[in-house]
Amino acid sequence: MAAMYAVYHGPEGLRKIAGKVHGLTRILGKAVESLGFTVTNKAFFDTLTIDVSSAGVTAADVHSAAVKSGINFRPVNDKTIGITLDESVGPLDLTDIFNVFNRVKSKSEVEPDALESVASDMSLNASSTTEPIANLARSTPFMKQAVFNRHHSESDLLRYMMHLQEKDYSLVHGMIPLGSCTMKLNSTSSMVPLSWKEFGGVHPFAPVDQAKGYATMIKELEDDLSLVTGYDATSIQPNSGASGEYAGLKVIQAFHESNQQGHRDVCLIPLSAHGTNPASAAMVGYKVVPVKALADGSLDLVDLKEKAVKHKDNLASFMVTYPSTFGVFEDGIEEACQIVHDNGGQVYVDGANANSLIGLSSLGRVGGDVSHTNLHKVSPLFLGMLRTATDGQTFSIPHGGGGPGIGPIGVKSHLAPYLPTHPLIPTGGSSPVSAVSGAPWGSASIASISWAYIKMLGGEGLTQVSKMALLNANYIAERLKPYYNIRFTNKNGRVAHELLIDLAEFEKSAGLKVSDFSKRLQDYSFHPPTAQWPISTYVPPDQFDRQS
Repeated sequence: MAAMYAVYHGPEGLRKIAGKVHGLTRILGKAVESLGFTVTNKAFFDTLTIDVSSAGVTAADVHSAAVKSGINFRPVNDKTIGITLDESVGPLDLTDIFNVFNRVKSKSEVEPDALESVASDMSLNASSTTEPIANLARSTPFMKQAVFNRHHSESDLLRYMMHLQEKDYSLVHGMIPLGSCTMKLNSTSSMVPLSWKEFGGVHPFAPVDQAKGYATMIKELEDDLSLVTGYDATSIQPNSGASGEYAGLKVIQAFHESNQQGHRDVCLIPLSAHGTNPASAAMVGYKVVPVKALADGSLDLVDLKEKAVKHKDNLASFMVTYPSTFGVFEDGIEEACQIVHDNGGQVYVDGANANSLIGLSSLGRVGGDVSHTNLHKVSPLFLGMLRTATDGQTFSIPHGGGGPGIGPIGVKSHLAPYLPTHPLIPTGGSSPVSAVSGAPWGSASIASISWAYIKMLGGEGLTQVSKMALLNANYIAERLKPYYNIRFTNKNGRVAHELLIDLAEFEKSAGLKVSDFSKRLQDYSFHPPTAQWPISTYVPPDQFDRQS
């Protein structure tokens, strides 16, 4: 969106927009000064800091009058307020803002054209700038590429976008299988609210009492997520799964500190865990101790117990992905969680793949104290060093291009007091950790997508989606077993939400590498799945349990 905005406006269009914003800011500054208020920042672009005490009023007086006019100013202190304009502001908006000050000072209002004389006195035009800003103005050309100087009408831009679209393999052509981050088509009904100003037009720091409907939607989503994940409280502040991991570990850290156990800094992480787990543990200052996996891909409970006992005086947490990235449900997951609890640690169950058990079990049910749930996830299957996916539980959030995403964390009741807060709008528990996102409820506008998805499907529908994902994964596993080596299955020969097919044998027998399989899929108009993960090199099964 940002790129197309730049393509449409081009360098000259951006200059005009900037000139308009700065020009209107200048007009507002002069106008409020004519009433006796003082603009304290003499060099500015789009933001004014105004001392209202110089006109004999308080900041509270101005804020009260502004709210009555449907306007929010930025509070600074009891004498000062801040105002920032953008390209959406026009002359009528400017008059409304000016009338707030006029009403507080003289109890009167001006007509919409009253500010024209101010602009005229300033000899203002769209590209003019004040001297301090002019000294900082860019003098060198920018955005010289042809693409930024060609498509400046709606029809030209539409043609350009269609031209790019026709080069891509997209979801209208078929599935894009990227493991558990598989792209998917989302229902129009769940996406529509994004275009409603009641969601998309609300500022992240708008007063809560002005967004009660929004708050209700967020609370319902948090409650629904708590229900389906088996936890007692949820925070949707984290913007991604990785952010959720960090937030969850910070919550665990705060819990230990509150119990005078802040010295606990060891985190046990099995080989079958999600790849971001060790990085998240390191970010909070934990020491990572790896736990082995057995030849069938399951947890080595003996190794886990040995290391939990060894580090019991400093054990902080255990991070386990369930189902694991090897495509199996850990038969010993409850025993593993109990081992950690018996030795003083807290259990972080990575919910990156938990979308395959919604309605069937839950992360909290198997023993987790805290988990994140990726609302952009799908229940996938991995083709070994070649990963692909079936459609599954997604909670409907778009994914790709870096976001937006939501990685909410759910916690058991003893961790709820430590859910993250925010410095501008308090959230979280009674003893919260600091914010993990720039906004109090993270990517709040897209929370409406998951809210709608859950409400439309209901409990029965969510469960059915999980069942279909598991069925799809096992169906494909059965169809491929005669021809490929299915790397990991459980004792019944079944996979969970994903499966790994080892292609190393074909390099030896036919000179074919993983990339050759990917390219061949493209020959048949299939988008190739993620390759080379979670197993990057071939390891014979009899040696697998010695890897760490």
